Amino acid sequence: MTAAVPKVAVWKFASCDGCQLSLLDCEDELLAVAGAVELAHFLEASSATVAGPYDLSIVEGSVSTASDIERIAHIREESNVLISIGACATAGGIQALRNFADVGEYVSVVYARPDYIETLSTSTPISDHVAVDYELRGCPVNKSQLLHVISSFLLGRRPRLPSSSVCVECKARGTTCVMVAHGTACLGPVTHAGCGAICPAFDRGCYGCYGPADTVSTTAFVQLLRSLPVSDRAIERVFRTFNANAPGFRDIPGSEHAAVGSPRATS
Repeated sequence: MTAAVPKVAVWKFASCDGCQLSLLDCEDELLAVAGAVELAHFLEASSATVAGPYDLSIVEGSVSTASDIERIAHIREESNVLISIGACATAGGIQALRNFADVGEYVSVVYARPDYIETLSTSTPISDHVAVDYELRGCPVNKSQLLHVISSFLLGRRPRLPSSSVCVECKARGTTCVMVAHGTACLGPVTHAGCGAICPAFDRGCYGCYGPADTVSTTAFVQLLRSLPVSDRAIERVFRTFNANAPGFRDIPGSEHAAVGSPRATS
């Protein structure tokens, strides 16, 4: 008897679609993957949909509305394996900057009819609401890593991705440290590898697109930045980007602006 083809679904929540586009950018490689699975739901690529259950669900985007909470719970129930991809799905994304402010004030300033807007006061990762089998970081994700994760699923093995910091990638490509050479604030020492250290290669500090590295000492790193010297306000701005809500980034020593739900915000 012929084995059933795995049924794969790709879902979007609050995001810019960049991580889904990374998958589509795989082009030739994607054709090989598509031939090995049934793409049951992937609205970025096709309007055709197939009902669950699904062998694998890939989720992009953060939870930012009450309906998102209900929808991700349903997707989890229908999925054997669930993978969240990108900074939005794994940390809340750039939209999680709302977690450090009054979202009601934002809505009143941006929208002519704030009473039409239904949103949560926070933007949170998928893992805050349902069990996630694997998280793939990045803003956007590295398409080669994404293919590796999908291929690993098809082969029944756990993905093996780098756990080191961006500094290791800088060393590997022979890039001069921008912090040492120019005194530029750079999140490379505390950011997860995966991008290939693109920004430091162009004399720019790392923006932390891949979120906190597995072993992060934010306190020690902040002291290092202050010695450059970098002001506390500038340090806060360095951390308040794509992964602002990620543990290790959201509670910066000395910061006056704590995330909603963080210990300093509720104490």
